[in-house]
Amino acid sequence: MKAQTIPRKAAGKATKTDSTRQRYVELKRILEERRREILAQVQEKMRDVRAEGGAADGKGVLDAAETSEADIQDDIEFALIQMKSETLHRIEEALARLESGQFGDCFECGDEISERRLRALPFAVRCKDCEEAREVAERRKRLTHRRSSGLMLDMN
Repeated sequence: MKAQTIPRKAAGKATKTDSTRQRYVELKRILEERRREILAQVQEKMRDVRAEGGAADGKGVLDAAETSEADIQDDIEFALIQMKSETLHRIEEALARLESGQFGDCFECGDEISERRLRALPFAVRCKDCEEAREVAERRKRLTHRRSSGLMLDMN
């Protein structure tokens, strides 16, 4: 029986497909793990908030300072839950892009987002350069807005 040889092109393509598949599996694992972690954190925070709400009923009357401090703490807890919920939403979107084969490419330039960036921020939609450019443009926009708002106030 003669041994089969795989042409160079086919061997290279198989390797690329294998590495793409491995990348897909690894990124999916990272995203799903992050989703489980954040979901557990959100559920724990919500249980804590509910438990504290029930415990507050037994504390009696609070003075203004205690009420203010409790309100601030509640606001912080709510903000943390909201941030984690937004992160969950981004992870869900990233998983959908991964399933459809549209994951890992920059929304701005179309280049592949580095694996290092995706490991750190698995729901990233822009490469490092495009994200930095977007952040600089956003800062300029806010600065321009502040300056124009300040001029408007000075004119009045």
